[in-house]
Amino acid sequence: MPEITLDATLFATAFVTVLVVMDPVGNVPVFLSLTRDQPPAQQRRAALLASLVAGGVIATFALFGQRVLQLLGISLESLQVAGGLLLLLIALELLRPDGEAGEDEGPRDATSVALVPLGTPLLAGPGAIAATMLYVRQADDLGGALSVVLALVAVLVVVYLSMRCAPLLGRVLRANGIHLLSRVMGLLVAAIAVQLVASAVETWVRSGVS
Repeated sequence: MPEITLDATLFATAFVTVLVVMDPVGNVPVFLSLTRDQPPAQQRRAALLASLVAGGVIATFALFGQRVLQLLGISLESLQVAGGLLLLLIALELLRPDGEAGEDEGPRDATSVALVPLGTPLLAGPGAIAATMLYVRQADDLGGALSVVLALVAVLVVVYLSMRCAPLLGRVLRANGIHLLSRVMGLLVAAIAVQLVASAVETWVRSGVS
């Protein structure tokens, strides 16, 4: 049986990137707003379902997205540029000074909230999907692919815990603290977006556009 070696660098990079894109702290106000009329048990259920839905959507694209790219004739560099532009849009949203979505919505069932908008597109949005597909594509062997999977699982655990503890985080951080963290994450997302585009352009300059 071949030895499986995890790629610590790929794990760390994928974990940080997907975590920043999903922005668990920045989504706390949205979660609180959408579940404000639900009892604690329903809030916990919504947090778990949203995490599972997001993981399922991203895993599906990670597994089958590469084949779709091959059928469409899309290169990794093109995906990098597209993902970078999408991440840049997310960064601009995080850096916006205005409030969060969902403030005027009425009470909703925990299952519907977990599916839309929490599970997708807030958590499993274009940026998270594109980033995960990129890291799966960069994995050279089974150990690298397993590193990306473990990074995604670790991110989903953090996301779930952030929503599970959302009432407490809301009281501790308050609006100003949450806004500050969102701005910091917005800067990180913007930097990641620029790096993705720059790496793709560098490859095109060296090898040409394929």
